[in-house]
Amino acid sequence: MAIKASFCLHYVPILLILALATRSEAGGIAIYWGQNGNEGTLAETCATGNYDYVNIAFLSTFGSGRNAMLNLAGHCDPYTPNGCVSLSSDIKSCQSKGIKVMLSIGGGAGAYSIASPGDAYQVATYLWNNFLGGKSPSRPLGDAILDGIDFDLESGEGPYWGDLAKNLAKYSNRGNKKVYLTAAPQCPFPDACVGGALQTGVFDYVWVQFYNNPPCQYNQENVTSFQDSWKQWISSIPAKKIFLGLPAAPDAAGSGFIPVGDLTSQVLPAIKGSTKYGGVMLWSKYYDDQTGYSSSIKSHV
Repeated sequence: MAIKASFCLHYVPILLILALATRSEAGGIAIYWGQNGNEGTLAETCATGNYDYVNIAFLSTFGSGRNAMLNLAGHCDPYTPNGCVSLSSDIKSCQSKGIKVMLSIGGGAGAYSIASPGDAYQVATYLWNNFLGGKSPSRPLGDAILDGIDFDLESGEGPYWGDLAKNLAKYSNRGNKKVYLTAAPQCPFPDACVGGALQTGVFDYVWVQFYNNPPCQYNQENVTSFQDSWKQWISSIPAKKIFLGLPAAPDAAGSGFIPVGDLTSQVLPAIKGSTKYGGVMLWSKYYDDQTGYSSSIKSHV
């Protein structure tokens, strides 16, 4: 908020402090959970108090006539009947703390695609009935109702991801529970897979992966390229909030890790002024356990 020149000078520092305090409270941390059996349970993840959003990763097989299938590493066995329904109580525990829990679809090693508008409708119906507010005799994660769907699409290019998003968004009009839609595009703009879908305007939160992409990720030697990329994302995507996606440890990605000191003193102050700033997304809970990254940055986000 700009300070009007007519304000008394001695009020300005107070107003600036209040503005900064308001912005610092607005940011949250999103985490991906599910791809390492040594990262603790979902309930333990939420009990840390560090996260506002948890993406269960991944529903890695779906669409184009495939049988949909979860891949949650060592946490449970989706290939056995009711093999992952025990997660239902963990999901409810997270939600009781005010944490939004999403199912992340896609991932880097899945088999997924949408073949047509009709296929997009069928996949949306499946997700609604099996993970959201619909009904199905075989809900993979039990009777817990997830808060939404996260699009982590790294293959399966095609023109129909937007159809899937719009079909899912329509379910927010059913009952009294909103269906949140989130996405994790790569920072090169526009994203090769989900870029078109993001223009539909139905996404709530977009956590942009500013890693594994040297031209647009943060680099001490070339800060401008990162700043330009961030500005392009917040000005070009009709989403409610944009998040800075980062690896939680140097080993969590090929490149893009930002030391805590640089993040809190250089990066976050440069991007928190945007009204679209939503916080930070981290990959992943396992790596966050190794470094304590979320605990170190939480008060600054």
